[in-house]
Amino acid sequence: MILLAMLSCGGLSSKKVDDEKRIQTGCEQTDRYLPLLEGKRVALVANHSTIIGTTHLVDSLLTTGVQVVRIFSPEHGFRGDVADGVPIENQVDSTTGIPVISLYAKKRKPLPEDLEGIDVMIFDIQDVGARFYTYISTMHYLMEACAENTIPLLVFDRPNPNGFYVDGPVLDTNFRSFVGMHPVPVVHGMTVGEFALMINGERWLKEGEQCNLTVIPCSNYTHESIYNLPVRPSPNLPNQTAVYLYPSLCFLEGTAISIGRGTDFPFQVFGHPDFPDMGFEFTPESRPHSSVSPLLMNQKCYGFDLRDYTDKYFLDTRAINLSWLIFAYQSFTHKENFFNGYFNTLAGGTTLKEQIEQGVDEQAIRDSWQPGIEQFMKIRQKYLLYPDYSK
Repeated sequence: MILLAMLSCGGLSSKKVDDEKRIQTGCEQTDRYLPLLEGKRVALVANHSTIIGTTHLVDSLLTTGVQVVRIFSPEHGFRGDVADGVPIENQVDSTTGIPVISLYAKKRKPLPEDLEGIDVMIFDIQDVGARFYTYISTMHYLMEACAENTIPLLVFDRPNPNGFYVDGPVLDTNFRSFVGMHPVPVVHGMTVGEFALMINGERWLKEGEQCNLTVIPCSNYTHESIYNLPVRPSPNLPNQTAVYLYPSLCFLEGTAISIGRGTDFPFQVFGHPDFPDMGFEFTPESRPHSSVSPLLMNQKCYGFDLRDYTDKYFLDTRAINLSWLIFAYQSFTHKENFFNGYFNTLAGGTTLKEQIEQGVDEQAIRDSWQPGIEQFMKIRQKYLLYPDYSK
């Protein structure tokens, strides 16, 4: 069986509460979807986060007699133990014998032959609510494939741990990539179910197609909810603090600065060998299941430890922290080497890089985001399934 133990990393554990009040994910709402699967040949896009309690959804479905015929895996693989950016090959799951088809290798979208003999598709993966995070891009291509091959798609919704705010520059579609396919801010404040409804409703699929989409919603969730993830969503987001810091620190992935890949605390620190020694240092090392060749590998980096930032800070600010990016640029000696070609891809345009280089202050940068955010909020509102956060 694909039985998963709960990870006890950092702040990932949550208190037991009454079932009537506890947030329940879409996959826990079995009465809503098992009738839709009866007598059907089912496929899933899934990974290690696709769990009901401590049991993998594939195991749960097989136990109830559902005919699971295929699994599709996203970045990091079916079991979530492959490093960022590493291509994944097709395989057969050793415990169930079910074929696992990779959507993170030569193709990102299922081919017609991959979908033969499938009656219903399920998407159930934990997202973190940031545009760069590739699971929503995998969902986009899955929706296109389902539309083209007339396969109904069920999205089992999960809470967004960063769902209590919206912030960042809206993507310029001239910079569309797998780390940003949609004209949304960096932090979009939507669950994957809501995001799927938006993709469909705004006709963002190729040639404006729409898929036959059903979202199985969470219960007892609102966009004010604090949701502690039961498992790490990917190898380099090991705990809740990293999940909260990710939208702010990911910009530094487009620079010469390390954000701690190759350490025990990725996306919780940042530094560089040329920074002054301010009392904190770290040395990135090769780690097969998270960072094979991390930036600045085997070099001592001086910088900042952000692990003391709590959920209270993020609930109070409800914003991306730009000061870390601005400080890193201003402190970097050889500024012509600070940005790399990936930065504009992550930022979704050229403007942020230009603003940093020109010394524009943080508030002015934020002000420049507001027209795009306000327009997005009007679109977002149409697809919300849960009460929104207080503005």
